[in-house]
Amino acid sequence: MIEILQREVIYLWYFFSIQFEQIVGYWAIGIMVGSLVSVFGKEKIHKSLESLRGKKLGVLGVIPACLIGIASPLCMYGTVPIAASFSQKGIKDDWLAAFMMGSVLLNPQLIFYSAALGPAVLAVRIITCFICGITAGLLVYYFYKRKEKSYFNFTSFTETGGHSEANPCEGEGSLVSSHSTTDGTQENRPHPVFLRLLKSIWRNVKITGPYFLIGVLLSAIFQRYVPEDVIVRFFGSNKAFGILMAASIGVPIYVCGGGTIPLLQQWLASGMSLGSATAFIITGPATKITNLGALKIVLGIKGFVIYIMFCIAFAFLSGLLIDLIL
Repeated sequence: MIEILQREVIYLWYFFSIQFEQIVGYWAIGIMVGSLVSVFGKEKIHKSLESLRGKKLGVLGVIPACLIGIASPLCMYGTVPIAASFSQKGIKDDWLAAFMMGSVLLNPQLIFYSAALGPAVLAVRIITCFICGITAGLLVYYFYKRKEKSYFNFTSFTETGGHSEANPCEGEGSLVSSHSTTDGTQENRPHPVFLRLLKSIWRNVKITGPYFLIGVLLSAIFQRYVPEDVIVRFFGSNKAFGILMAASIGVPIYVCGGGTIPLLQQWLASGMSLGSATAFIITGPATKITNLGALKIVLGIKGFVIYIMFCIAFAFLSGLLIDLIL
């Protein structure tokens, strides 16, 4: 019995180490890029959406709004107060819908994570998430433009709640600053923005690291104990059923983007269709528990149900189309 356990531990460690070595570089780059964007670019990114207010873009404003949402490094609990402040400043609901949908589905850090899945999957993820955000904005525009009631309800937020903590060094300046010593000479000390960068990196590692390791472990377990024909049968052979299954399991399984990348990598290698993977990477982040909790605050029951139905329908149709084309 002990020999069997030892043998299985060795097998699992072998699969774990291979998977870890294949993907850890993408995870580390994602951590760094996400932290750099958060410290140096967050305010500029959000101000770029506010700057669109004076431009007569009409419904076409959903395109840059979605791109800005994808570029935003904030989680949904950070995005909702920002969107509330934008709403108070006159940003249209359709633009906000595109911005928030893009922010839910993708961010700079997750883009680099997804590069581990290969260029085809990365391209499909970026394009489908972009189209999903635009579609959400268009639907809000056409179904709510003549209604007096807004699709969103930001009454529980104030304008001050839509901004991060005041910090004059945020995203600005160099990483060192000069200070006068008692003898009048100058010495270089770490600039506050450098400390914020280190804190951001450490925070991202703490948040995503455990999920990343769990994802690699689950991938090793799948590789050792789940035959490839099972993956093919559920997610590859019957396209429509596999896509529906992938869209469905994305709801309870998806907890962290970094944690699901190793699983997707293993499933794709075992025969999962690209369409099924597409459905999973849309419904997963869109219906993640933390994201749903934040969205429920501003959507209400009816809007919340519409949102869930839209995400599942879009994921299913996108998966079918991807399998049809590719």
